[in-house]
Amino acid sequence: MSEQQQRPALSAAGRVAAFGAVLAALVLVLLVLLSGQGGYQVRIQFENAGQLVNGNLALVGGAQAGLVKGVDIGPNGLIEVVVEIDERYAPLQEGTRAVIRQGGQASIANKYIDLHMAPAEEGQRPIPSGGLIPVGNTSTAVEFDQFLSIFDEKTRGSLQGFFKGQARQYAGRGEDANRGLRYLNSSLSASSRLFEELSQDPVVLERFLVDTSSLVTALSDRREDLGPLITNLNRTTGALADERVALAEVVTRFPPFMRAANTTFVNLRDTLDRVEPFVEASKPVAQRLRPYLGQLRPFARDAVDPVRELSRVLRSPGEADDLVELNRTFPGLTRIALDEARRNGEQRRGAFPELGEALSDSAPIVAHGRPYTTDFFGWLDDFSHTGGTDALGGFSRSQIYFNAFTPQLPPGVSCPEAAELAGGCLLADFSDSLGFDTSNLRGEVFKEFARTEQFKRCPGGAEEAADDGSNVLSGAERRELDCEEEDRATGPIE
Repeated sequence: MSEQQQRPALSAAGRVAAFGAVLAALVLVLLVLLSGQGGYQVRIQFENAGQLVNGNLALVGGAQAGLVKGVDIGPNGLIEVVVEIDERYAPLQEGTRAVIRQGGQASIANKYIDLHMAPAEEGQRPIPSGGLIPVGNTSTAVEFDQFLSIFDEKTRGSLQGFFKGQARQYAGRGEDANRGLRYLNSSLSASSRLFEELSQDPVVLERFLVDTSSLVTALSDRREDLGPLITNLNRTTGALADERVALAEVVTRFPPFMRAANTTFVNLRDTLDRVEPFVEASKPVAQRLRPYLGQLRPFARDAVDPVRELSRVLRSPGEADDLVELNRTFPGLTRIALDEARRNGEQRRGAFPELGEALSDSAPIVAHGRPYTTDFFGWLDDFSHTGGTDALGGFSRSQIYFNAFTPQLPPGVSCPEAAELAGGCLLADFSDSLGFDTSNLRGEVFKEFARTEQFKRCPGGAEEAADDGSNVLSGAERRELDCEEEDRATGPIE
């Protein structure tokens, strides 16, 4: 066979060999790609893996660490997700946690698995390829509809009303709201600094939270009393809404006010520096206040019941039995006392104006009767005189006097022993010794000393006239009062 005849045969054999080699290489590549054992994989159990699909990312600290390779239901009814982990993060340690999170709203399947690597500790075992992260170390993002399902129908209706109210509030003011949101970052930064300061003193923060909880509990116990408060707050809010123009002006003026306040606070630093010596000097005094505060605690403890009773006086569950209900009657009382009204067919003034005019008209009558005050009260008492009157007005006088209507035994006459033992001795028993009848001595004394036929006594006429004439009225005063100075109960009349 010639050389030219052998070349086509060799060329055909080479082509067959080359084609076989290429085919073998393709089969090998397909086996590697489709075998599923080409990388480090773990199985992760979830109670719910909704909207998680093949190709979703697995992240560690925000960096891509793997891909979801499969989602299936396990024999125990839990969802098993197969995740292939990059070699730089393999192998995972036991205790690694996995959380399904929402990556955004661009797609219903836009979710990812957030892996929280367990710290590598001595004696801790790695998870082998194909190993399992149990459901106890996993959690699922809560869907918005699941969140809303925890509210009852009444609460959901209230939320709808709230969002509708927000929509009406910002209707046509979206640009203004967006401009306001520019300050949100600075507000959050300030809040962050505030919470950092609070976290430095956990005792104070804990006390604040406990007191806040007590306050909320107390408010919950008084929910019936909060009803009128919320109603009045609704009215107040409505009134403020009617003054939206004025509120807009206030908001416009608020930034300059805040700048001025900021300047004030800056200047306040110097004041605080000056106050610091005063605070230091006050510390010894504060130490001395401790005993007083210790005594104040029992007082505050004992004041709990009075304060509770006072609270019941201010507000109690019944009707017309507390100060709040009493306050509601004030408008009607005010109308009766001050406002004019048509009564009995005539236009009449309120009670207070009428009372003022009546007191003004009665002033002369009171002035005329004022000098007789002591005599009037003496007459009400026991037909005697309870005080005196001089040029300066009424006065009170006390003096020692003897009872002229109860005569005693004269000197040298003693009471018989039998009468004294019997409990007394009467002057009538000594008629023979005295030489006159003593049985009617009281009547005889009254006829001798009592003054009768006095019908025009002047004020203060129940006592004797003073030597200086200080309690004797002048002729003009007697004529005005229509009284006679001679009509006195006792004493000589000059």
